Amino acid sequence: MRQPIASPPPWRIRPAGPDDVDALALIGAATFLESFAGNLDGAALLVHCRNQHAAAAYAAYLAKGAQAWLVEVEPGHAPVGYALLTSPELDAARDGDIELKRIYLLSRFHGMGMAQALMDTVQQAAAHDHIRLLLGVKDDNHRALSFYRRQGFARIGDRQFNVGGLIYQDLVLACPLTLPAAS
Repeated sequence: MRQPIASPPPWRIRPAGPDDVDALALIGAATFLESFAGNLDGAALLVHCRNQHAAAAYAAYLAKGAQAWLVEVEPGHAPVGYALLTSPELDAARDGDIELKRIYLLSRFHGMGMAQALMDTVQQAAAHDHIRLLLGVKDDNHRALSFYRRQGFARIGDRQFNVGGLIYQDLVLACPLTLPAAS
């Protein structure tokens, strides 16, 4: 049984690059399994993680201009979360949109401000060249939906999401982007 964390360990968010694809793959698979094991078919989850969370998949995203960030904690900068910002692959996309392809944080680190700081980092980076941030989220992922609503996201459509050959329903959400005011 895991022990709850009494107080947040020292942590940081940093940009991830080509040298980080192994860390992205590891935290990507770990957070996807943690989020959906028991809700989605186990064999399909493993196929999805093997294919979509392989280091080569992250290398391909970065080679196409994607931006990624890692959330790391002490000791030793252990990865506990990440975000991936890509060109949109959603039918609802318009000119000026960008897609938050992935944003996950291991659940034992929820409630410590890390997820909010990661979302703020993503939105600030996206706002420089884009007007709207899109994402897809499983239709019954209530915790994520609540978090996204607090960030200003609203539903703009639906899509089917393939997880290891099985099809699930996602909601497509969008949030307008604005640059923070200069101080």
